[in-house]
Amino acid sequence: MLRAFSNQFRIVIERFLPNAFIFAILLTFITLIMGMIFTDSSLLNMTEHWYSGFWNFLAFTTQMILILITGYALVKAPPVEKLLIRVASKPKSQKSALIATILVAAAAGYLSWGLGFVLGALFAIEVAKRVPQADFRILIAAAYTSVIAILPASITLTAPLLVNTPDHSLEDAIGLIPLSQTIFSPTMLLAAGVGLVIIILAYLKMMPKKEDVIPFNHQENGEVVNTKKIVPHTAAEKMNNSKIINYALVALGVLWLVMYVIQNGFNLELNILNFAFIILGLALHGSPSSYINAITDGMPSAGGILLQFPFYGGIMGMMAGSGLISIIAQAFVSVSNEFTFPVLSFLAAAIVNIFVPSAGGQWQVQGPIMIEAIQTFNLHPSVVVNTVSMGDTVTNLLQPFFALPALGLARLELKDIWGYCLVSMVLLLIVNAIIVTVVPLIF
Repeated sequence: MLRAFSNQFRIVIERFLPNAFIFAILLTFITLIMGMIFTDSSLLNMTEHWYSGFWNFLAFTTQMILILITGYALVKAPPVEKLLIRVASKPKSQKSALIATILVAAAAGYLSWGLGFVLGALFAIEVAKRVPQADFRILIAAAYTSVIAILPASITLTAPLLVNTPDHSLEDAIGLIPLSQTIFSPTMLLAAGVGLVIIILAYLKMMPKKEDVIPFNHQENGEVVNTKKIVPHTAAEKMNNSKIINYALVALGVLWLVMYVIQNGFNLELNILNFAFIILGLALHGSPSSYINAITDGMPSAGGILLQFPFYGGIMGMMAGSGLISIIAQAFVSVSNEFTFPVLSFLAAAIVNIFVPSAGGQWQVQGPIMIEAIQTFNLHPSVVVNTVSMGDTVTNLLQPFFALPALGLARLELKDIWGYCLVSMVLLLIVNAIIVTVVPLIF
């Protein structure tokens, strides 16, 4: 049954779903029109609000790009790549290939969503090379889906880290919220654990029949592999490949991380995580030249973030400048109570994420609205952070934004994985809606 549903979803969605940038443009005009209809702002006023917010997310944009490309560089480090190939050699059937891919991608996604998306896709490719009876499309879909499933508990989940970072945009309203109330809370841990189990069971049911399997194309997946070892000769080349320079920098970075932990404890936030991934990447690559090459190779996957985040800033500028945030918050309060607020917040975030396909952009747009709404109820701000984060992650299985890097690595098209992703999305929507409603009542 699940196999049939996934095929039907694929046919419908590939006809009607535009790309992520179009969503950002559509949401810009929707916000502009709403501002003129529901507030006293004119077209000129809304245009001013739009541009006033356009560049507000530059620092955050850099943080998000670094999470993605440092994750890529980490995967391409020789020790990690060798380990990846060794583990990928273990599965011998389509079933074991699926389970291994899901678990490896989920483990990487727990450490970093950027690392999970990249490592999961690369691992799926290596497994597919070695297990011809496994369908390549479902392996890539499973790798991507498992990262989405584990994201509620990922230590790089954007909104929880952001509200635990000093000087974040809502600090005056909610202060700093520790990770014990967000990523490490019962709600998020249960959502990630149950979600991952559901995904494993669903993908085992969706496995293509033997006659429908499309295996991996064994032509190095379009990549050119250069195995020639370059020996440095000039002074410049020797500095570029210097292990002394590289590990001196790594030592300095480790010293700072130790000092930070001593002073602040294991207090994760975006800048510290990015710094740690850079230092770890340098250590594993062994030379500045190798690391910068890996970073350069990973940059194309960050193009969507670089282009779209200013538009999310513009959307936020229009919503704040026109007063739409207050209007929407009051409308939301009017149909909510303390019991229904968490699930309605989760579903609202899931819908908004279709138009704002990034956790950071969505939090900046939706976070202030929900924080204002929650003032009416006897609920902690962490409820907003958790429900918005969970809603944001689930519909990433519908919105192709974060799937694009994995598809690029796999040389696949969106239609190849959408059916599997949408079945998974429906299941996770149901599970997470139940969890955000029931768990706060227990704990």
